[in-house]
Amino acid sequence: MRHRKAGRHLNRNAAHRTSLFRNLSRALITHERIVTTLPKAKELRPYIEKLITLAKKAALVMEAAGPDDKVARAKALHYRRQAITILGPTHGTGLYDKNDDQITRPGNKNPVAVTVVEKLFREIGPRFKTRPGGYTRVIKQHYRRLGDGGTTAIIELLKDGEKKVRLNQRKPAAVAPTPAPILAPAPAPEPTPAPEPTTAPAPETT
Repeated sequence: MRHRKAGRHLNRNAAHRTSLFRNLSRALITHERIVTTLPKAKELRPYIEKLITLAKKAALVMEAAGPDDKVARAKALHYRRQAITILGPTHGTGLYDKNDDQITRPGNKNPVAVTVVEKLFREIGPRFKTRPGGYTRVIKQHYRRLGDGGTTAIIELLKDGEKKVRLNQRKPAAVAPTPAPILAPAPAPEPTPAPEPTTAPAPETT
């Protein structure tokens, strides 16, 4: 019995699941939209949103204190290290464009490759500074994966300023009808008295 044990095992042990979520998170940060199976997408959502929350906290700290505040920079560095702990080693996680050219950081004489963590904290975190959670969207697909017939889904990051739209709006809860007031029964009408019988006078005899 698996009472009070939340989460899906996905037919993997703990180390394999960790590697799976790290790879999916790096792919989602890089492309901002990936296709995977529906159970994996549902399990990836809380994993990636915790990373985005760390990046958002770092952006808010730096915005409130300024880039020259050492205390704020130390806090932002702490959030970055927490994200690196979750994502794993960042070596070899450089970003590539559609032409398979490595994206480098501009403004340096020796170009430095932009890593997944750098994009997370420089682009994605500040994008959701004013959003209290809910940074991703899972869209179910109607066709199944070839081979095992698994249900596929798209998981993507929301755009800047985008809001989620529910296609099927929930109907408001039906209001219980108010019971009709109980009225006192009307008094029964009094019975009318029966008319008294009248006797005709007997005829006189002579």
